[in-house]
Amino acid sequence: MDRLEGMSIVLAVVEAGSLSAAARRHKMPLATVSRKVSELEAHLRTKLFNRSSRALVPTEAGCSYIAAAKRIIADVAEAERAASGEYATPRGELSVSAPFAFGRLHLVPVLAEFAVTYPEVDVRLDLLDRPANLLEEHVDVALRIGTLADSSLIAIRIGEIRRMLCASPAYLKSRGTPRSLDDLSKHDCISFVPLQSPAEWTFKKDQTDYVVPVRSRLVLNHLESTCDAARCGMGIATVFSYQVAESVKSGELALLLQDFEPPPIPVSLVYPPNRFMPVKLRAFLDFALPRLKARIADLPKRAAPRGRAGPALSP
Repeated sequence: MDRLEGMSIVLAVVEAGSLSAAARRHKMPLATVSRKVSELEAHLRTKLFNRSSRALVPTEAGCSYIAAAKRIIADVAEAERAASGEYATPRGELSVSAPFAFGRLHLVPVLAEFAVTYPEVDVRLDLLDRPANLLEEHVDVALRIGTLADSSLIAIRIGEIRRMLCASPAYLKSRGTPRSLDDLSKHDCISFVPLQSPAEWTFKKDQTDYVVPVRSRLVLNHLESTCDAARCGMGIATVFSYQVAESVKSGELALLLQDFEPPPIPVSLVYPPNRFMPVKLRAFLDFALPRLKARIADLPKRAAPRGRAGPALSP
């Protein structure tokens, strides 16, 4: 039997969660996938999966075999890339992952330049509002926003972003500009529900937390639409600096109550450790790092303190 093929099918079964899903992924008949798994189990003289009508769960021996198979398949793929010249000349597919809004606004322009400079590298960009599992999803490099969890990944810090309050000049002209947190209760607010409560917003200054009751005239579950609503004059919104850089520069949006911004959020590029870094990845890092750092450095920043911004609510 072809043991590498058997390993690949077992890994596909684990990743897909079932024999039928693995069959669709490999474009094989279900009976063929089931037979190859059974043949591998017979060859190993052990059971890899506990099967039921509802689930396919690896046995203890199966878990050990799956971990070893992942390493073996990765080593074979690495050897093939080395033989094909991928470690000598930037070529092949580069898989990149990034958060949706940041990737669309700031990473895509850099990738467009990269593609022109390196015509033999094809890029696959996955825009995801969740951290990709680089090893399981075969991602070469990912852009991460936020504090990184301890892991075996190599991380390169490229800057930081801020969370800011903003509103359109037209809205502020009609309703006035808030000078303190107390003033927010008199305004229409736009809440992005994964980030904040529609009934109260939390702020921080000098290590003190302030909880502010607000009236959310619009509640959204889409980050970019929050910025769109603010530009349309619907009220005051909480946004990220990378979303509104151009709108702030053009005067479409004004920043508010910057003394109460939360601490900045780090932005990093992460990639798995590799004995032999593919030249396509090294080329991308060398190309993208200075450009992404420059773009982040150009984002709106917190204004210099100008004394206390009016009376604040009690913490």
